[in-house]
Amino acid sequence: MSTFIENQNWRYATKKFDATKKVSTKDLETLKEAIRLSSSSYGLQLYKIIIVENPEIRAKLQPASWGQTQIVDASHLIVFANQTNIGSAEIDSYLENVSQTRSLPIDALSGYGDFMKGNVNSLTEEAKNVWTAKQTYIALANLISAAAELKIDTTPMEGFDAKQYNEILGLDKLNLNAAVIAAVGYRHEEDDTQHYKKVRKSNEDLYITI
Repeated sequence: MSTFIENQNWRYATKKFDATKKVSTKDLETLKEAIRLSSSSYGLQLYKIIIVENPEIRAKLQPASWGQTQIVDASHLIVFANQTNIGSAEIDSYLENVSQTRSLPIDALSGYGDFMKGNVNSLTEEAKNVWTAKQTYIALANLISAAAELKIDTTPMEGFDAKQYNEILGLDKLNLNAAVIAAVGYRHEEDDTQHYKKVRKSNEDLYITI
């Protein structure tokens, strides 16, 4: 933790990326692993991560992102897409993974599986989709923190048209929905925002100790 707070103070939502600088394959793999290791409700990870490198596709996505330049100038564009229409099948798949990973008989997990299914399947479709979308933000937070440790810049973004993203990336055909996105790369020296003082609430305004 000796540098964590320092790096959190260093990071900011980058407004202008240097399009000539690319994240290395090694660092990208580290960021991917940080996302993969993110916590999620029940450990289900009901989302997919789309890493968009193709410049032609990113050019198509820019108008659907309010014209923001980070979409095309950043080294990588990462789309966090929550799964929709989820149910027992996704839980069964997770239990199979647990069984194989921990060398446990699948029958030993049936009670936990029934518990999860009872809670998840009782939700409306809308509630399920809201819930899975929320999970993507936990993974996004891991990406942001891991990138700061590597001195890689990120811009988490909600300013985009999810419907257009789903169409352009073919997500709707995969029962996926673009929930939140992040541009990843290196700040441009002309981005004045990097010199602004970070604005956050004081401890007194933020915390309530009971």
